[in-house]
Amino acid sequence: DKPMKLYQVSLQSDLRPPFRPDDELHSDKENEEEVKEKNGEDDAVTPVEVELAGIQQRVWEVPIEPGNYRGLGVNKKALFWITRDAGLDGKSHLMAAKISNQKVEPKKVVEGVRSFEMSADGKKILVRKGDDLYVIDATAKEPSKLAEHKVDLDGWTFAINVREDWRQIFIDAWRMERDYFYDPGMHGVDWDGVRDKYLPLVDRVTTRQELSDLIGRFVGELSALHTSVRGGDLREGADDITVPALGARLERAADAGGYRIDYIYQSDPDFPDLRSPLADPFHGISEGDIIETVNGVDTLSVIHIGALLRNQEDKQVRLRIKPATGGESRDVIVVPIDDEWSLRYRDWEYTRRLEVEEKSQGKIGYIHLRAMGSRDISAWYREFYPVFDRQAIVLDFRHNNGGNIDSIILEKLLRRAWFYWKDRVGVPTSNMQYAPRGHLVALCDQNTASDGEAVIEGFRRLGLGKIIGMRTWGGEIWLSSSNRLSDGGLARAPMSGVYADGEWLIEGHGVEPDMVVDNLPHATFNGGDAQLDAAIEYLLEEIRKDPREVPPPPPYPDKSFDYPEQQPGGGQS
Repeated sequence: DKPMKLYQVSLQSDLRPPFRPDDELHSDKENEEEVKEKNGEDDAVTPVEVELAGIQQRVWEVPIEPGNYRGLGVNKKALFWITRDAGLDGKSHLMAAKISNQKVEPKKVVEGVRSFEMSADGKKILVRKGDDLYVIDATAKEPSKLAEHKVDLDGWTFAINVREDWRQIFIDAWRMERDYFYDPGMHGVDWDGVRDKYLPLVDRVTTRQELSDLIGRFVGELSALHTSVRGGDLREGADDITVPALGARLERAADAGGYRIDYIYQSDPDFPDLRSPLADPFHGISEGDIIETVNGVDTLSVIHIGALLRNQEDKQVRLRIKPATGGESRDVIVVPIDDEWSLRYRDWEYTRRLEVEEKSQGKIGYIHLRAMGSRDISAWYREFYPVFDRQAIVLDFRHNNGGNIDSIILEKLLRRAWFYWKDRVGVPTSNMQYAPRGHLVALCDQNTASDGEAVIEGFRRLGLGKIIGMRTWGGEIWLSSSNRLSDGGLARAPMSGVYADGEWLIEGHGVEPDMVVDNLPHATFNGGDAQLDAAIEYLLEEIRKDPREVPPPPPYPDKSFDYPEQQPGGGQS
């Protein structure tokens, strides 16, 4: 997040900003009396008059260091806000600063909060910390014992007529679509008629999931792809059993006495914490080895090895391993993971990169983005900078499920080098810094969605390179998740249509690639990637025709002077 500063504005020209430093003519007390004289006593209710003339000149910076701030609140004594620590997983804290024209020192009131709300009279603050609520005094100091201010919710119960609740949720979802949808004409649909058509069916709904299905039905009347209905107050059992994984493809091999390790998922060695449990080089486990036992239990004694791994995520598990090369079996301690999907995805990403490096002999870089969110912008910087100066780059947006960072990606790709620095040693570096000079290709497929489609369309319209793959999903009316239902469910209303050159873009159709290449199921199952192969082949041919190498520096200038010859004895001719 970009650090922000806080500013105060005097609404009237003869009122002095409360945080303005002290001087000979004013003090905290005098300024307080001045405000009382203008606005009446503390408990009196008077209209607030705003003097617009010259208001832009009455801005004064609050003397607080810039930071990641949100949720400002103020009473007569202090200013309150939430600050978030730097970093992707930074925590948020409730901060306060006493209103004063002396030295202002922000205080951390409550650590690790999610939100806060001030009472109407400005005397109390409701703080949400985790799933708990606390009511504290609205002062610029930490409460002595926060636990004593916790709101006891254990005895709270509410009698709800579920049928009436569902009916209200249905109406709320209908209203939010009506009020937020980007087209006030609702794509020509009789929206009142849609309500009257589907509302009677609420009486036949028996679960919250069925209500979402019904809401999805009437939202679907809009024929807008970029929307979704999900969540809410769902009944979920507490007895769900997780089955973690060992990070490998395993096959039952009764003749070998256990489960054979067919393939160990790979990952970037720069991130050892994300690798497969079986990929730890100190374990010495190889593909073809046999897992004979898990925690002393024969793996062939159960229907599937997963039965021996239930509820063992993040716990040490002892495996008896028989080497494929022969020799005695040995015990190894590993820690299973509960997110094998991410591990398999990382394997796919990493092996794509290795394939590009190998087939291009390092001439082509490879970048893949799963989505277009905060984690993905970190992935972009991590993957882009090592390869920005290659002769070509493959930008892989396949399976991308969207977000909102397309402008950042396109801005980086639009940079152009216009001169180079050359030091005494080392390679030349460009200005603009990190400007890609190579040929570019963008990959997309049927699962490229939302902002993934936006960056593909922008890639084409800005003339950055070729698009290879299949027509994208086709959802491009932008939206948010802010208009939630009363039980936390979601019926997202598409809010912002996208257009250029007099036509609506992408929504309902998708982005057409310049070169149509499909990854057929059987060939892909066998390890092929026709789309990536087409990108590599195309870029290698472009490099052959136009290498795009860094221009060499010119010869160093000769700036020596041509002195006349000296005569014997020191004289000159």
